Amino acid sequence: MPIRIEHDLLGDKEVPADAYWGVHTARARENFPITGTAISAYPHLIEALASVKEAAARANGELGLLEPDVADAIVAACTEIRGGALHEQFVVDVIQGGAGTSTNMNANEVIANRALELLGHKKGDYTRVHPNEHVNRSQSTNDAYPTAVNVATIIAVRELSSAMTVLETAFAAKAVEFHDLLKMGRTQLQDAVPMTLGQEFGTYAVMLGEDRLRLTEAVTLLHEINLGATAIGTGLNAPDGYAEAACRHLAEITGLPVVTAADLIEATQDCGAFVHLSGVLKRIAVKLSKSCNDLRLLSSGPRAGFNEINLPPVQAGSSIMPGKINPVIPEVVNQVAFEVIGNDVTVTMAAEAGQLQLNAFEPIILHSLSESITHLKAACLVLAERCVAGITANPDVLLGYVTNSIGLVTALNPAIGYAAATEIAKEALATGRGVAELVIEKGLLPPEQLAALLRPETLAKLR
Repeated sequence: MPIRIEHDLLGDKEVPADAYWGVHTARARENFPITGTAISAYPHLIEALASVKEAAARANGELGLLEPDVADAIVAACTEIRGGALHEQFVVDVIQGGAGTSTNMNANEVIANRALELLGHKKGDYTRVHPNEHVNRSQSTNDAYPTAVNVATIIAVRELSSAMTVLETAFAAKAVEFHDLLKMGRTQLQDAVPMTLGQEFGTYAVMLGEDRLRLTEAVTLLHEINLGATAIGTGLNAPDGYAEAACRHLAEITGLPVVTAADLIEATQDCGAFVHLSGVLKRIAVKLSKSCNDLRLLSSGPRAGFNEINLPPVQAGSSIMPGKINPVIPEVVNQVAFEVIGNDVTVTMAAEAGQLQLNAFEPIILHSLSESITHLKAACLVLAERCVAGITANPDVLLGYVTNSIGLVTALNPAIGYAAATEIAKEALATGRGVAELVIEKGLLPPEQLAALLRPETLAKLR
């Protein structure tokens, strides 16, 4: 394979001649063979890195710190990357030491080498465009990388929110479809009081809507960036006006209302916004998993379970039991939820492990948040399209549970009194007879009044 020789602090290093990355990236590839997943797996991050570098080049050009042709070439290279080009050149592992320096240098080298090509120079000919001197001008990993992580996360969260809306809409449609189907509500897996299947499914939609609002609130904190802070927040090596100019250009490039943090020293070391966002993602995962637990329980059977609803069959369920169909879609969503909960612990520990003026563990925070966001997005879409949309109800089973449940007696308390209701419940449980049958037999209520009390609209408080 043709090679070129590049040089860094540690000496000379061979690099593939056609690679857009350089010596720093080459060493990182050797040092961090951890997950086998390159940062190119997160296109939002690559686009965000290119956006940050483009904003910096524009600001540096505006302030006279870069020659116009160099600034223009860097901007052009970044624009191409933001459009999807050269993503395969971002090859460092997602988990890495160095507080993201390897990711930052991977971006600097790819952008520099593409800019060199645009100016008619060979890759590695860094005299004209240098990864550090030009692409990284007025920056440090410690402000460029966190800013890119913020931007990437904001964009990814928007996609998650859209997927949650799809699932919320699917549950809401089922709430309308099942509006009049009376069923028994349960507490602690015991019969409680009647409700409708529509009310049950409507709750799942409401929970998703609430969580989308919490997600929107949490991601708002990420719009505060530390670009211009350089190494520790003092802005060393960044000229006056750079932070404001870079932030303005980044807002124009991304369309996001980003603002410069009021205290750049605090912003450079604080990962609180990531902890908060991760907590909201955990909240979403926990509640989504609970909803899937319900779907699995309500569809259990078909002969020896609740059998109140039917989940759409999507694949054969057993290699040994013919005819068995399993709730595989809710099960996979449960597993995504378990992963998100674990990722929240990782984010928490990584944020806690920061020391003094920098948190060196943002790569694992990025990796954990990205997994949680992208997997939750996929889970919501799969659950909506492969499960919820095709759920059907078993009306006879639902009504049978209501008719035969002693929980029905709770609705009669105001009319016959707690003591009489208790005796009816005991006898119904002992004999297997229905509550309504016993109330009529004992003359506790006239049939017409009993019928009125047991109307679905009355029992479920339908509006």
